[in-house]
Amino acid sequence: MPRPPFEQTWNQSVRSFPVLRLRGETGKDTRDSLAVEEPLEIRLAFGPKGQRRQESLSITMRTPGHDFELALGFLFSEGLIASVTDVIGIRFYAGQLPEQAQSNAVLVDLHPELQLDWDRLNRHFYTTSSCGVCGKASIEMVRQTTCHFPRRGRPVVAPEVLFRLPETLRATQKVFEQTGGIHAAGLFDPTGQLVLLREDVGRHNALDKLLGAVLQQNRIPLSDHLLLVSGRASFELVQKALMAGIPFLAAVGAPSSLALELAEEYGMTLVGFLRDQGCNVYCGEDRITQENNTI
Repeated sequence: MPRPPFEQTWNQSVRSFPVLRLRGETGKDTRDSLAVEEPLEIRLAFGPKGQRRQESLSITMRTPGHDFELALGFLFSEGLIASVTDVIGIRFYAGQLPEQAQSNAVLVDLHPELQLDWDRLNRHFYTTSSCGVCGKASIEMVRQTTCHFPRRGRPVVAPEVLFRLPETLRATQKVFEQTGGIHAAGLFDPTGQLVLLREDVGRHNALDKLLGAVLQQNRIPLSDHLLLVSGRASFELVQKALMAGIPFLAAVGAPSSLALELAEEYGMTLVGFLRDQGCNVYCGEDRITQENNTI
């Protein structure tokens, strides 16, 4: 049986700041809500019993909230864990002061039997809200690590279902509604029903939070689901989706060339510019139907 989700109690994703609002030549002192962006350090405790060690793995700029899911999703999408059973605990890291746990660091306790080659990982991943994972042979990691590959021709999605997704995503973005400045990753079933949504200033963080949530629910691979992201379809988003076996990735913005190459190689459907009742299908068109016939 899947273990219960790791609980997180700390969350502050939106803050209010004073601003001068100009409309024409008229100014007004007021306040504006902004999405919070702060660093999160992901630390690992690993090794067999009696030989445990602790190291800092990554620092990412993220919106606080669902930090445990973010850490789990990151570890999964980077191929360091395969399931939630590889983790025995996760908590906010307190350093030398346990009574003053820091909200911007989490410590993930890996299972003692999980083998981790720290020398191979001894390059601190540094991610920002704009670029994702940098300086890493991610393509080779996908090829060597993932065992969840999209099934050809499944699921099949009607265009009218596809065109509804952005409106559904937008209507459920609570932080975006307050701030207007945050990304989202939404998981849908083939009928267009929203299954799960996560938001973050980093598009890759939003997806890692989503993956961390479904990982705890023991729902991977997501072989019959669609993923919609609010920005562009970058390489790292395709890579992370493939790690979870997601066969269909749609984006409101454009894909990159490397994202398309990776999606094509693994048989994923990649859709860009999904808005205004239209889109571009870059590959995997066999999963989209029109008038009861495949496009």
